Amino acid sequence: MLTDIALKQLKPQQKLYKVADRDGMYAAVAPSGHITFRFDYRLAGRRETLTIGRYGAGGVSLAKAREQCLKARQAVEEGRSPAQQKQRDKRRIAAGETFGAISKRWLKEAPMADSTRAMRKSIFDRDIYPIWKSRRLDEITPDDLRAQCIKVKDRGAPATAIHVRDIVKQIYAFAILHGEKIANPANEVGPASIATFTSKDRALSPSEIRIALAEVEHVPTLPTIRLGLRFILLTMVRKSELLDAVWDEVDFENAVWS
Repeated sequence: MLTDIALKQLKPQQKLYKVADRDGMYAAVAPSGHITFRFDYRLAGRRETLTIGRYGAGGVSLAKAREQCLKARQAVEEGRSPAQQKQRDKRRIAAGETFGAISKRWLKEAPMADSTRAMRKSIFDRDIYPIWKSRRLDEITPDDLRAQCIKVKDRGAPATAIHVRDIVKQIYAFAILHGEKIANPANEVGPASIATFTSKDRALSPSEIRIALAEVEHVPTLPTIRLGLRFILLTMVRKSELLDAVWDEVDFENAVWS
């Protein structure tokens, strides 16, 4: 069985030679000195070889190669060709859409209210599309997303930072729905890791209420939320009172809510 020490001691020869490991995997040592992990198997009467990866810096570790070999053996037992699957994956990645292309499709095709689309497009155009438009979908990591959200938060826009995460999550969900075999990086970026909000109990002064009423029209949010904010500012009710209200409490003829 191979070890890292044994692998480092393998010397190139005039012809390629093989050194067995376990579970059918072996190291192929080329005349150039490159060491490649491979797995030979038979499927439907034919012999196939899976090239797992090259050993060394920038390649695959011995432990990772063994892990991939075990997955390949499982695929063979289930009647699937791991070598052909690897080639299909390579072709899919090579032909894969960029984040920019799929995100443009999402913005155009995903069902949402026009006002919501306009609000999301504003954030998308400023804080998302320019950053990742040329990247492949599988190249954007949770760390990339978190770093961009923190950057937005640090400029004083924590709520927008949360929106960035939510929009990216929806773009990836759209891509997966349309056949992309990728992980959604937003699933590993919780909103609380970007920003948290604390409630503020100080009452607004009359002058502050006037300012808030004027500014609420420019808040980039859903129309229903904007109307709710206006309603609270005009009536001074608690949020829970508004949320728990029922239509029977409203006298539309006399414009009274009791």
